[in-house]
Parts: sequence; structure tokens; C-alpha cells
Amino acid sequence: MAGENDRVIYVDMTDQSVSIQPFPQDWKLLGGRALSARILLEQCDPTCEPLGPDNVLVMAPGVLSGTTASTSGRISIGGKSPLTNGIKEANAGGNPGQDLMKLGYRALIVKGKPADSGKRYGLRVEQESVTVVDADAEKGLWNYALCEKLLADEDKNASVISIGPAGEALLAGASVACTDQDRERRPARHAARGGLGAVMGSKGLKWVLVDPQKAKTRRPEDTKAFMAKNKSYTSDYLGGAQMFQTGTSAFVQTANMLHTFVYKNRTEGQSPDADALDGARIVEKFEERGGGMHNCMTGCIVKCSNIVHNADGDYVTSALEFETITLLGASCAISSLDDVAELDRLCDELGLDTIEAGAAIAVLMDSGNLDWGNAKEAKEILRNVADGSDRNTAIGNGAVAVGKLTGHARVPEGRGQAIPAWDPRPLKATGVTYATSAMGADHTAGLIINPGLDKDDFAQASQESQIVNAATDSSGFCQFLQATIADIAEFYSAFYGEEVTKEQVADLAWDCMSDEWKFNEAAGWTAEGDKLSDCLVEEGIGPDGVFKFDVDAETIAAAKVRFEPTDELYGTKASA
Repeated sequence: MAGENDRVIYVDMTDQSVSIQPFPQDWKLLGGRALSARILLEQCDPTCEPLGPDNVLVMAPGVLSGTTASTSGRISIGGKSPLTNGIKEANAGGNPGQDLMKLGYRALIVKGKPADSGKRYGLRVEQESVTVVDADAEKGLWNYALCEKLLADEDKNASVISIGPAGEALLAGASVACTDQDRERRPARHAARGGLGAVMGSKGLKWVLVDPQKAKTRRPEDTKAFMAKNKSYTSDYLGGAQMFQTGTSAFVQTANMLHTFVYKNRTEGQSPDADALDGARIVEKFEERGGGMHNCMTGCIVKCSNIVHNADGDYVTSALEFETITLLGASCAISSLDDVAELDRLCDELGLDTIEAGAAIAVLMDSGNLDWGNAKEAKEILRNVADGSDRNTAIGNGAVAVGKLTGHARVPEGRGQAIPAWDPRPLKATGVTYATSAMGADHTAGLIINPGLDKDDFAQASQESQIVNAATDSSGFCQFLQATIADIAEFYSAFYGEEVTKEQVADLAWDCMSDEWKFNEAAGWTAEGDKLSDCLVEEGIGPDGVFKFDVDAETIAAAKVRFEPTDELYGTKASA
């Protein structure tokens, strides 16, 4: 039977011991986010200190990762967030998720912490062994230099999961990096939101190297049906609109029109620099500078990732996405894509969420402690984010920390996490997601770009988007592939050789969300906290300040009570 020999890696960083156990077969339809949620609910004390020994760090590829299904290699990083003080899952591309699954590892679970907080360790995952090794020699290395060093003498198929100095410094905005599938294997794919890089750093774990050697892709039980579904889905996708063919940076003008290309810490919904920051400028320079579009993981057909070069033709970063351009660019009144690309690279090097870092810098500027548009100083702050100084530490800890340090009240956040680019004032159903998701303010939890939606539909639209995205993040598919719940059910059925219905997949996603809400309730979250910061409720943007997040508490609460599933739910595409 497909997956019957799957395993789980347990690592106890208290004594650096490793055990490998069979994967529970009654969990076979759980992967990625759903698997992380179940493990955390059952094995992590929700009241634990996020950076203490009792927190549990989970690395869980999606159910279909490691198979030949197109664009299916995503991995979920999970744990209790030091930013939201609740459960968190952050999803990343690159090749580590595929590589772990090719070796039959459904999850890597890290517990405890070393007695010596100054020690660094690495974890080698191979076909026949999993070992903790000394990594003091890599202490403090930036992500690119780290991965170049680790992979120099490794097999060409090896991949790395790592943290930069921000994670080692236990900063709450720290991300977890994954190497991509390019020959250079760059650590440019990040599980960014929620500070899980700090959780990894608290374990003393600097890196995980996965070496699948020549391990084969996972074999489905019904190969013929699996191949047929994959072929038809791939053909339909490639024959369709290809909305991500030039990357998410192409959405700048649409967002600006909708008053959600936010400017100067969200005091305005439109930026005067929209033309200069438009992703079209990146594409226009490919011929002159080099770079281009590529796929971040093996088997991806979306190819949404842009490779950005500077004026000298040298590689700078990959990918420069809409969220980053908005938060590190427009919201900080930084008008140069070259500056934003350098800031993005610094975040990848140091291991920081670009959304949280950009929001934190914007709050610093809004407070009068840094001039608007000062890209030079913003870069200097990021380069030294782990130096222990009050200002730079606050930036690394996120927007709320900067607000506390400066005494500045305008801090756009939900559950302590900075609001993503898509603003909840014109996009109110998205705001309901930010207020109700266990993930805190996170657009990947359920994005609804429909400013004309009737207020009576906010709750159901948010809930259905959250269900679809939870199903997608559990499957291993990239949200940009836009698979539906019905598609995922067909893939699962063919892989396991037994019927898995669309209703089952939707129920699994709802169970995932319920597990997360249960964890957060035990962690101390209450319904009173299902809201967004006052500045989003009281301060308007758009013509005459018409757009405010004025959704009532009853509507917000309704998103957490399951609606009767509709046929539309099963055909809704994932949205990020």
C-alpha cells in the first residue's frame, strides 16, 4: 500500500538524540499544515513558552510532496509562535519537502533545547541514518554563505533547511529558509510568518541537510489514475490564463486601484510610486540585466518566481514578490525596486519575514524615528538586526515591538502579527480571515479579493477560503497552482487506491482549523481577541477615507461556526 512504510523523525535537542518511528496509518491523509496542527495539539503544551524547551518544532511536507504531481513539493513548518503566542504554520517551496518525502519521512519533530544556549547543531537526514552533528563552525553565518558551505561537497540532489542570525538571536520575526531547485540551491524560499525561525533557533538547530541521493518519487497505488489526473490537470493549467506567469509582483497596479498598495504605514491605500514599483519593471529588465522566471521546486509548472539582477547584471534575489514590494517598498515610501530587492535579499540572508520587517520599519518611520524612504538606513538596520541594540532588536521582533519601543500607536496588526499587503479595509472578507484564523493576520490563510462583496457574505466567503487554503497547505500543492478541493480528492484517491471524497478533504481541512483553534484556546486566546488593531477600524483610506474595517463582532464570530458546505466550496480555487 502506498505510504505504508512511512516514518517520523523525532529529535530531542536536550541530549541530541534521534529516534525514528512508524508513521500512524490513521494519519495518512494528514500532511503539511493539518499534520503539523495535529502533532502540536497532541504533543505540545499550548501554555508553553514559545522559545522554551516545551515548544515543539514540526517540519511536515504535504501529502503529495515527493510524488510526480505537478507543483506539489511544499513543506509546512509549525510550532507555537513567539509573535502571536498561538499555533503557527508557515509554508515554503524549495526542495526539502520533496526530499524528505522521497525518503519516506512524513514529519520531522524537534523537542527540547540544549543546556548550553550558545551551542549550534545541524541535522543530517539520509536514507539510512539521521544524525545530529556539531555546527558551531556555522554559528552566525548568513543563509547564503551557510548553504554554499554546507552543499559544497554534497550530492547535487541535497537540500537545506536553515536559519540566519535573526533566528539564532531568537527574534520574533525570524523565518526558516529552504533551498530552491536551481543548480545554485539558493536559500530563497522562506517559511516566513510567525517567527518560527526563532523557535528553530531556540532549539540550537542551525540547519537540516536532507540528502535523498537517488531516492525515487513516491509511487501511487493506482499509477494509471494518478498519471492521468496529473496529465489532465497540468494540461488544463498550462492551457489556461497563467495569471502568475510574471510573478505576484504583477499585481501592483491592481492592488493600487483597489486601495491596497498601501503607503506610509497604511495611512493611504495608494502609492504615488506604483509605476516605479510595478513588477512589470522587473520583467522589462530581464533582457538587459539577465534573470528571468523560474520554478522554485522540482516539478513546478507555475514558475511564478522572478530572478532579479542588479544594473551590473549580478544576481540579487529570488523572488521579489508583491507582499515584499508593498511592505518593504510602498509602505516605507521606498520607491526603487533595486532598493527593495536589496532589502529582500537582506531578509533572506538574515532570515526575516519581509512582511513583518517591512511593517516594523514603516512603524519606525511613522513614529518619526527614521525618515520616510530612507532605504540606506533601512538596509543598515537589517544588516545589524541581530546586534542586540534596542532599535534593531525591535525591528527583528516585529511591528508591535517597534510600536512599544517608540510609543507609537498606529501599528496595523492582528494577534500581534503585522497585517499583510492586502488591506482589510477595502477587502473586508479578508479582514474577517485576519481576525478569525488561528494563524493571526496572514493572507495565506484565506484571501478574498472582492471589494464589492455584500456584508452578509463576509463570514462564509472567509470561512470557505480558509477551508480551501488549509486543504491546499496540507496537500503539498502550492496555492498558486490553484487546485480545488475536488482536485485534491482525486489525487488522494489515485495515490492511495481508494476513494477519498471531496467532502472528506473539506472535513479534514475544517478539522485542521478546529485543531488550531483548540490549541489557541488552551494557549489563552479568547473571542475578544478576534479583531484587528484600532487604527484599521478608526482610520479610513480611499476616497474621503471611505474604507474602514467596520465589520461587526457577530459577523466575525460567524466565520468560526461551520456553514453547510456548498457545491461552490469544492470548486473554489486556493488563493494567496
